Amino acid sequence: MTALGSDVIIVGGGIMGASAAFFLRKRGRSVTLLERGLVGQQASGTNFGNVRRQGRPFTQLPLANRAIAIWRQAHELLGEDVEYLQSGHMRVCYRNRPEALGQFSEYANAASGHGLRLEVTTGAQMRTHFPFLGPEVLAASYSPEDGHANPRLVAPAFARAAQRAGAIVSENTHVTTVEKQGGDFRVTSDDGREFRAPVLLVTAGAWANRLSEQFGEPVPLTARGPTMSVTEPVPYAIKPAVGVFTPIEEESVYFRQVLRGNIVIGGSFRNPAYPDICRAYVGPENTLSQMRQIRRLAPALARLNIIRVWSGIEGYLPDGLPIMGPSARVSGLYYAFGFCGAGFQIGPGVGDTMAELIDTGKTDTPIDAYRIDRFVAAPPAKRTA
Repeated sequence: MTALGSDVIIVGGGIMGASAAFFLRKRGRSVTLLERGLVGQQASGTNFGNVRRQGRPFTQLPLANRAIAIWRQAHELLGEDVEYLQSGHMRVCYRNRPEALGQFSEYANAASGHGLRLEVTTGAQMRTHFPFLGPEVLAASYSPEDGHANPRLVAPAFARAAQRAGAIVSENTHVTTVEKQGGDFRVTSDDGREFRAPVLLVTAGAWANRLSEQFGEPVPLTARGPTMSVTEPVPYAIKPAVGVFTPIEEESVYFRQVLRGNIVIGGSFRNPAYPDICRAYVGPENTLSQMRQIRRLAPALARLNIIRVWSGIEGYLPDGLPIMGPSARVSGLYYAFGFCGAGFQIGPGVGDTMAELIDTGKTDTPIDAYRIDRFVAAPPAKRTA
């Protein structure tokens, strides 16, 4: 079978891969995007939809700021509505963790130097602005310039925009082997098709380790599934996405209201995930825990009926940071995966940064902290003629 050729092959059709394909086409590079199922079907389409910069490491804020600029022009760029709302994002802390108030203030002061404006409120001022919060809430850190979007729409919109710009998008293409032959990468799918390009970008989420290890770069990637639910619609009244700042996983719930009125809820315990069969099952006990915690955060939400629950498969790394950048072993090979449940907001920024790095060999957005060689001891990459 004749191999299909392009400048860049991208394996993985989530928000990272689809946006990278779009931005590479904007730079004039020919692209083939391969997705084992449907574009946006896994973590990129089953996450909460937070478009938040607040709470990220300061070293990641330049990437988050690059992404937020793309979110703000998403409709114009993509020609589609991805239900992005710049309606604010808020973290709260409970009275039993008063030390968090000082942490909110310290973070807000430092974040202002990175272009992130935060407002920390307590007491009557907080309850006047956010009357839905429960009595256990001590303080709120509010980012008026963050927001949320519909994750089911975003990756497919980027893929369609890339396709209209000339990219090849191949769904239901399960990649089984990747190798470098001479100056090209040879990618083979389970139905015998072959794809060739001098550059390969792996954005395969929780499955990416299976590809990186074929180049001698295995990493300790773990699959987990979020606990997600959505309520019946009620009148639209709560604009910001709201989450709990806490070191206790059970307490870490969050919610957002969409314009149709439904409340999307996430957080608390994660579910087991099984990449081999592409499944993550919601545990009823996790949903019950989630609802107990939502009652503390916003008591009125506990009266609503849950109409659907779901999960997905996310890839986690031990240090909580992604892998992003060039291979440490193979020239022309790049990675962007392992975003540890926090990749949705930065996704378009990741795609744009990777497109710039592939096209020009450099980027001003700092990503050195995400190199794969922090897990893999490797010699410098060797150039192959």
